Amino acid sequence: MANEHNEQAQDIQNEQQTEQTQAESVEQANELSVEDLQAQISKLEESLKLEKVRTANAVYEAQKSVERIQRESEKHKDTVLEKFAKELLDSVDNLERAIQAAGEEQTPVLEGVKLTLKSLLTTLEKFGVVEANTQNGFNADLHQAVGIDPNAKANEIGTVLQKGYTLNGRLLRPAMVMVGQ
Repeated sequence: MANEHNEQAQDIQNEQQTEQTQAESVEQANELSVEDLQAQISKLEESLKLEKVRTANAVYEAQKSVERIQRESEKHKDTVLEKFAKELLDSVDNLERAIQAAGEEQTPVLEGVKLTLKSLLTTLEKFGVVEANTQNGFNADLHQAVGIDPNAKANEIGTVLQKGYTLNGRLLRPAMVMVGQ
């Protein structure tokens, strides 16, 4: 019986040692796991920072692309409007010539031509097309001198051969004028 008792004591002691060894192993594993987890957290935080920077750059690039496309769209719109307005100016010139050719005679046809001209000029003004000023003297930015008018004062516009127009402040077509010497 003493042998049995000794064997049981040894078994209990072996079990305790095994449990203690297992507890130490679990504790070491926990310590390693915490260190490993902290290292993983650091790596993930760095990765998150990198992704945030990439996202911010992508958003910035997208905003710049939208702005560039809007600028290009406005430029294209202005170019198309300019071409269209230039073509309409020929119709304005023709209607003005028709009114001049009719003279002082007031007929229903002449009245219709005047109303058509007025409507066309109003529409052009809505889109920023206005007549270039010829009242304040010769301005090389707005006028094209095509001859000398002997009856006009120096640097003054004598005769306007063709009206000039601007589109939103930019010259669309210069006025063809005769200038005094």
